[in-house]
Amino acid sequence: MKPSILPGLLLAAVLASPAHAALNEGDKAPEFTAQASLAGKAFNYSFREALKKGPVVVYFYPSAYTGGCNLQAHTFAENIDKFAAAGATVIGVSLDSIKRLNAFSADPEFCAGKLAVASDPDGKIARSFDLAVSDIPAGRKDTRGEEIDHGRVDRVSFVIKPDGKVAATIGGLAPVANVEKALDTVTRLASARR
Repeated sequence: MKPSILPGLLLAAVLASPAHAALNEGDKAPEFTAQASLAGKAFNYSFREALKKGPVVVYFYPSAYTGGCNLQAHTFAENIDKFAAAGATVIGVSLDSIKRLNAFSADPEFCAGKLAVASDPDGKIARSFDLAVSDIPAGRKDTRGEEIDHGRVDRVSFVIKPDGKVAATIGGLAPVANVEKALDTVTRLASARR
C-alpha cells in the first residue's frame, strides 16, 4: 500500500466509525422517566419500574418517520413477542415531540401499537447515556413530507439487566441488525437465568 494513501484511509475509518457510546458492558445505566406513547396514547414511562419486570432494551434512534427508524420500529414491533418471551421490554427514545410519537406509535406500518416510544425533546436522556446530540439540518423532511424540527442521536441500543447494569451496547449496525443483536442478547440473558 502506498504510504500517501494510509493517512486518508485512517481518516476515513475514523469518520465512518459509529459514535462512541460511553456506557459499556457492566456500566450502571442512568435512571430516567419520560413522557412516552404506546398505540397513540401518552403515558409516563419509568425506567426503574420497567427494570422490575426484567431486562430492558433502551434503543435510541434519530427520528420517527425517517427511513431507517421506520424500519427499526417496524422490526421491533414484529418481534415484540419474542422480546417478551425472553422477559424483556423495549422502549424507543428519540428527540421527537410526544405529538409526533403518538402518531408514530399507533401507525400500523411502524410501531403498530406494540412498541412504546419515549420523547426526549432536550436530549437529556440521550446525554445521560453519554450519547452525542446533534442538529438536523434545517429544511430536512421526514417520509411524510413534514419538516423535522428537532435534534438527533445516533442509532444505539442498550440492553440493561434488571440490576441496572448494561449487558450490551449495540451501535454501528443497520436497523434490522440492531434489533436482531438486541433480541439475541436478551435471549442469551434469559437462557442464563434458567
